[in-house]
Formats: sequence, C-alpha cells, structure tokens
Amino acid sequence: MPVRNFGVILPAAGRSTRFGDPRQKKVYASLAGEAVWLHSAKRFAARDDVRQLIVVISPEDEETFRADYAVDIDRLHLSIALGGAERSDSIANALALVDEDIEMIAVHDAARPCISDRLIDNVFAAAIEHGAAMLATPVAGTLKRVFDDRTIQETVSRAGIWEAQTPQVFRRDWFAAAYETRTADAVTDDAQLLEKMGRRVLIVPGSQLNRKITTQEDLVIAEATLGMI
Repeated sequence: MPVRNFGVILPAAGRSTRFGDPRQKKVYASLAGEAVWLHSAKRFAARDDVRQLIVVISPEDEETFRADYAVDIDRLHLSIALGGAERSDSIANALALVDEDIEMIAVHDAARPCISDRLIDNVFAAAIEHGAAMLATPVAGTLKRVFDDRTIQETVSRAGIWEAQTPQVFRRDWFAAAYETRTADAVTDDAQLLEKMGRRVLIVPGSQLNRKITTQEDLVIAEATLGMI
C-alpha cells in the first residue's frame, strides 16, 4: 500500500464546561506531567507519514498557549489555527492552513490522549484504501430514551449502534468538498458531513482505552491507561 502524506488536525478549542475545573480547560490539564493535548500531539508527531500537525485553540487562549508551549510548538513543528463559533468553523479554519502536498486529513480530539499506534495504523490504512474511515466501538450497554424529568420513555435497540471515536480520516479532496458545501446545521463530528454528501465512511474497531477526557474521572482513568498502550 503506498505511503501517503497525512495532515492531522487536533481540535482543542472546546469550553470544557463538564470538566469541573474553572481554573483550566481539560486539554491543558496535567496528565503524567504533561498537558493532555500534548500527549495527543506527540502520538502523531512521531510518525513518518504525518507531515503536518495543526492544533486548533480558542482565540482567548492564544497568547497563553504560545507562551506556555513555545518549546513544544517549535519541536513538534505545530501550526496553530484559531477556533470559531462552532466546531465545524474551527475545523474549517484549520483546513485553510493545510499544506498543498497533504493527501489525507485526520481529525483527532486533542482530549483523547490514549490513542495507540496500532489504532492509528489501522484507521490510516483503512482510509487510504476506502477514502474515509474512523474509529468506533459497538455500544455494549442498554440504551434508554428518557423524558425531561429523567423517567424512562423507552428502551432503544443497540443493534447496529456504534459510538464514534477519533481519529476520523479522509481523502483531502473529499474532506475539502464536505466543508465547502456544509450548511449551518450543527454537526458533532466530521464523518457526518461526508455522510450528508453520500460518501461511505468505513468503521474501524476502536478501543475503550481511547477515551475522551470530559470529566475529572476521565483524567484519572487516562492516567492509569497511559501505561497500557
């Protein structure tokens, strides 16, 4: 299989409202002595097939980010994009910075620091073959739809239901076209935009270890997970 040039976008501009620490956002929280986002970035920066790494940060964080992580920005050859009003705006801002020679684009949550090299290998290879691929895990628990008062409305079948993870990886031309034609409708991940265009995105089995840090509890679990990947 031919080697392709990958560009990786790391969204890190979220507000972290559920993290429960008013002093800092989750991507800047310390994990084994380094910021969460930095663990994610290093996973990709070490790869020969990754030619560009773009981190997306909130405009309000830019001055502090550049000062606090100046050494890392230089060492990892990071490009920096500023976040927009919505997630899709943030990714579009990063897409505008992608170098011309990049053939494949991967989007990975900066708040998923426990991504393994094996999973990256798998989803990159699948995207090269199929044009679009993403990590996901089959839903294992029982699903309930509830009313506003949190009483159960119904039990939802989990058959065929998978929980999305990242990286989500796409041919650059497909990804660019999806963003050029996007509407104001809210989307929660990038694969959704390709779905709207009629593109088929291949699911690659992910791992429960590839957990997104949302709460303080997730941070504790990630600390224990780092030694397992």
